[in-house]
Amino acid sequence: MRIGKIEIKRRVWIGLASALVVTGVWWNTARVQPAVPDAAAPAKPPFVRLTGAGTGTGDLILREQAELMDPTPLFFPTEWNFGQRPLAESMRRQPGQVFDSFGENITLGNQPIKPYGSEAAVVPERLADVVAQGNEAPFAGMGQIDVQRPALPERSSFLEVRDLSSGKNIIAQALTDISLPRTDFAPMEFLAVVCSAGVIGDPVLVSGSGWDEVDSFFRSYLVKTFRLGERLSPGRYRVLVGQ
Repeated sequence: MRIGKIEIKRRVWIGLASALVVTGVWWNTARVQPAVPDAAAPAKPPFVRLTGAGTGTGDLILREQAELMDPTPLFFPTEWNFGQRPLAESMRRQPGQVFDSFGENITLGNQPIKPYGSEAAVVPERLADVVAQGNEAPFAGMGQIDVQRPALPERSSFLEVRDLSSGKNIIAQALTDISLPRTDFAPMEFLAVVCSAGVIGDPVLVSGSGWDEVDSFFRSYLVKTFRLGERLSPGRYRVLVGQ
């Protein structure tokens, strides 16, 4: 029994010694080292220098640095965006002398344009005359060149008659030996109704030529001279006249 008690005591002491060793090792490895503060950087002295109105290189550099580092907001009045100083004598111009240093040269590509409105004119007395004078030639000269163009050959008129129901072309012929009131007109279209006795009334103008005298001429020509009612069977027809 005594030997057993001694063995137990020895084991207890060995366990306590092991625990103390482990605790010591953990304490040495896990303890926090106090942080060493970094040395504070020395403060920079303020950049303050005095310069006069000298013309030396150092004075010029200092003045340029002061202008470049000026903290004034750009929307505040400064010597760069605001001033009440009078203009220099070389910049003063009287009315009409602003662009005396170079003459006008109005061109469109390689084509010269007449300077309408730049010539001297009499001042109108009424407001209506001012408006009329301003709209006299707003785009004169644009897209024009002074070259001799050959005259277009004169063309005879051409007549086509088509049946409205079938779309068949009934008549297609040139109109020669007729005296037209104008030779320049747009193609026109008539609607004609024919019965057994001839054309009912005058042909109805659907699309005009742009000239009343030309429209009236062909409306009468189709019935009285060309005798459209004698050439067609009863029905409705589309008559086209052009050049």
